[in-house]
Amino acid sequence: MADSFHDDTARSRFELDVDGRTAFARYRRQDERLVIEHVEAEPALRGTGAAGRLMERIVAVAAEEKRAIVPLCGYAASWLRRHERRA
Repeated sequence: MADSFHDDTARSRFELDVDGRTAFARYRRQDERLVIEHVEAEPALRGTGAAGRLMERIVAVAAEEKRAIVPLCGYAASWLRRHERRA
């Protein structure tokens, strides 16, 4: 699987394209925070780790921008807890 990550700022969402399928996270940048509102993967990507790879990229963006991640989405909050990433 070839992953392609990008920040669609016009739609306020990070996208991870995997072989023509998309996992995405809706977000908003708010002061020193990156608020993750919702994470979703197309049904064909579920169980492939695509959403987790998307979260890894989001963590990298937040670190680069020196922003704390605020997960409103249950998946994002759970992923961050499992990977010992604190927002």
